[in-house]
Amino acid sequence: MAYVNTSRAASFGLADRFAAALQSVKAAMSRRAIYTQTVRELNALSPRELADLGIALSQISEIAHEAAYGK
Repeated sequence: MAYVNTSRAASFGLADRFAAALQSVKAAMSRRAIYTQTVRELNALSPRELADLGIALSQISEIAHEAAYGK
């Protein structure tokens, strides 16, 4: 009985690794921009508006982190 194995080892060249690193940096910058924008928008609200939303001032950073990076 004969067996054929056609699997290949994945090889990534320097260009592929550079592209992956660049994509990772772009994704990190995008997540950071979401975090910063969320903090800015929540800090712009008055204490009354935050209370209406059920958000304490001390929770702004945590909420922004969750919005940008997930739980």
